[in-house]
Amino acid sequence: MQQTAIAEAPASNRALRDFLHGLPGVDEVGVAKRAAGLATRSVKTTAKAAAIDLAVRMVDLTTLEGADTPGKVRALAAKARRPDPADPTAPPVAAVCVYSDLVAPAVQALRGSGVAVASVATAFPAGRAPLEAKLADTRRAVADGAAEIDMVIDRGAFLAGDYLKVDEEIRAVKEACGPAHLKVILETGELATLDNVRRASWLAIRAGADFIKTSTGKVSPAATPQAVLVMLQAVREHRDRTGALVGVKPAGGIRTTKDAIRNLVMVGETAGPEWLDPALFRIGASSLLNDLLMQRTRLGTGTYPGPDYFTID
Repeated sequence: MQQTAIAEAPASNRALRDFLHGLPGVDEVGVAKRAAGLATRSVKTTAKAAAIDLAVRMVDLTTLEGADTPGKVRALAAKARRPDPADPTAPPVAAVCVYSDLVAPAVQALRGSGVAVASVATAFPAGRAPLEAKLADTRRAVADGAAEIDMVIDRGAFLAGDYLKVDEEIRAVKEACGPAHLKVILETGELATLDNVRRASWLAIRAGADFIKTSTGKVSPAATPQAVLVMLQAVREHRDRTGALVGVKPAGGIRTTKDAIRNLVMVGETAGPEWLDPALFRIGASSLLNDLLMQRTRLGTGTYPGPDYFTID
């Protein structure tokens, strides 16, 4: 994953508003039709096996509950390293995502595995906290070893048109990340329109996001195909304008192998094959991995294991 170039800070809220509202409008009917059409694409058996392994490698295995414990994090880390204990050919996932106070046990459990530790910070999931608290949370997670920070934007500020506040917070968190990569959560289910999803995507990209992410997983709807499609269009257009690559991470509501493969088809057809890599596309999930493993076993052995064959996340 590469660090992204940060656009020059906007001179004023008006200048940023002029840029964001000057973007071409989103044809919501056209986007829905395009997303529905891509969802009908079939994937042959040999390609499906490769797609499943790729999807496994793209998973950010996530636990973000108030009852999380160091023991639960260690168990999740063991699954991330070796998703199917009976099959050493099953690839590890991309990352384990936890709250900032659980980064240290996650880092310890994953040391030497190649699996990254990601941490939600910045007052996840509401994003309602003073900037100082958000920055302190970010710095703590990075100091404890987090390689990736998933921050959530202040949707209230965005919807009120205070784009400069959102921009400044992203830039400040980006600086606090130091060597860690920054994923900016837009919470698309609260943005009301696809035009807003497009504007929030561009705002985050220009402020230095390494990834733009749909959702916290705590709000419905979460990662709708339409929102993901608009975000993929934004990163492709940014690449076309600047040559810089920014990743995309849908999160929330992607539970089945069919859902995951539909997203991979959308990635390849919209952003391009460069994004078919864990460095540029991730799937935030807790329950998806088991379904991918069940489908993987069925393709390899002809036997479909029951849902209790794999550990419950």
